[in-house]
Amino acid sequence: MAEILTLREAVQRFVNDGDTVALEGFTHLIPTAAGHEIIRQGKKELTLVRMTPDLVYDQLIGAGCAKKLIFSWGGNPGVGSLHRLRDAVEKQWPHALEIEEHSHADLANAYVAGASGLPFAVLRAYAGSDLPKVNPLIKPITCPFTGEKLVAVPSVRPDVTVIHAQKADRKGNVLVQGILGVQKEAVLAAKRAIVTVEEIVDDLNAPMNACVLPTWALSAVCVVPGGAHPSYAHGYSERDNRFYQAWDPIARGRESFTAWIDTYIRGTADFSEFQAKLAAQQEANQ
Repeated sequence: MAEILTLREAVQRFVNDGDTVALEGFTHLIPTAAGHEIIRQGKKELTLVRMTPDLVYDQLIGAGCAKKLIFSWGGNPGVGSLHRLRDAVEKQWPHALEIEEHSHADLANAYVAGASGLPFAVLRAYAGSDLPKVNPLIKPITCPFTGEKLVAVPSVRPDVTVIHAQKADRKGNVLVQGILGVQKEAVLAAKRAIVTVEEIVDDLNAPMNACVLPTWALSAVCVVPGGAHPSYAHGYSERDNRFYQAWDPIARGRESFTAWIDTYIRGTADFSEFQAKLAAQQEANQ
């Protein structure tokens, strides 16, 4: 059953060094605040999983929290490369990073298999692709009924999944609205799950066929308004396009990146203080 905790308490209790951690969200509802708190608390040796790692994973990798990345695409959306990810892979800074690359369909099915309690996922994929040459976990199999050639991949079962959502009720049930990625599957596949939300309400007023994550599937619910910034939260906040653009020069150099992390993440007590400091800096630059 979900407990309503501060984000600091949730990360302290449920994210351990060496864990496999998935921070999922697609286009919006990216759990940035939780990523920042993991950096603040100095968690290390993490295996990070995400279908589309973007800025928050660049920050986690550059801050030295990750030993491995399992992913299916990585970049700064609409801008370019993730420079801290590239530096870790190409030049082992701040230390070496192991990578395990999959296709979108592969990783999505791996989450579904994990949520279903299955050891692997089966899919039709990779015809003409070189990914199986660099990822030995992509295995060809033959259907025992039809003889069809298929592919199997290990299921994804995180120790901890973290997502952001619009709201929770006081029992810890969570409503996710707007574009969905694999948040539901990633939560159900995990041993523990943390959800940051915009607000807690008396009644979710969930429309028919809405995505509602039940309290029994979650470990903690944390109120963090704006916790998806710079991505947006449908119905609550807009995408901060300027930040995505500004991140490129910040992350390009080791010194500028480290200074930013020390000032805005390690140098703030929580995400609210981060937001205030960032807003003051953006206003000063106008």
